[in-house]
Amino acid sequence: MAKLVLIRHGQSEWNLSNQFTGWVDVDLSEKGVEEAKHAGQLVKQAGLEFDQAYTSVLTRAIKTLHYVLEESGQLWIPEMKTWRLNERHYGALQGLNKKETADKYGAEQVHIWRRSYDVLPPLLKATDEGSAAKDRRYADLDPRIIPGGENLKVTLERVIPFWEDHIAPDLLDGKNVVIAAHGNSLRALTKYIENISDADIMNLEMATGEPVVYDFDEKLNVNSKTKLD
Repeated sequence: MAKLVLIRHGQSEWNLSNQFTGWVDVDLSEKGVEEAKHAGQLVKQAGLEFDQAYTSVLTRAIKTLHYVLEESGQLWIPEMKTWRLNERHYGALQGLNKKETADKYGAEQVHIWRRSYDVLPPLLKATDEGSAAKDRRYADLDPRIIPGGENLKVTLERVIPFWEDHIAPDLLDGKNVVIAAHGNSLRALTKYIENISDADIMNLEMATGEPVVYDFDEKLNVNSKTKLD
């Protein structure tokens, strides 16, 4: 029986300062480092051993993965980084303070931008300051697929091909997989794995630094789900 462990990165510096982060590459806060290390300790205590690791191309997720693997004595396992596991792109909201944005546009509008399944935030153009099109880590991507902003629906659409091409085949081979990523890319995966409705996914929260463990059978049906805390 193959296991999949999902871990949302520890608190980031912009989580701490209450800013929209998205694809902006910010580091973990001190608390975030401790959360990541604690997640690794939980993994070790649970006796979880991994064959393959995946993460995004953003520092906060990469460091979380490395802390988890170091604490559990598994830094040596193969890992792969992909933009498809990045956080949802918050468009022109990135870098803005969430409270100040709510004061300016209204709490209801900001709630829709943050939590709606299919409403896009204000978009960035490729020529705008802060556009991912100017970031070297995306230089090999077709410019047409670099987003100027995403909702959860779009995030799901770019996560699922990676599930189909990499994660699902690993699990079908009986490999244990760990993914350290972001609140929304992991929510998208969870929605797909558990077949959660568009309405119900809005109520799902992914806690920072708390591993979620899925057991799959040979047909990729979920036998059990456990949260380590």
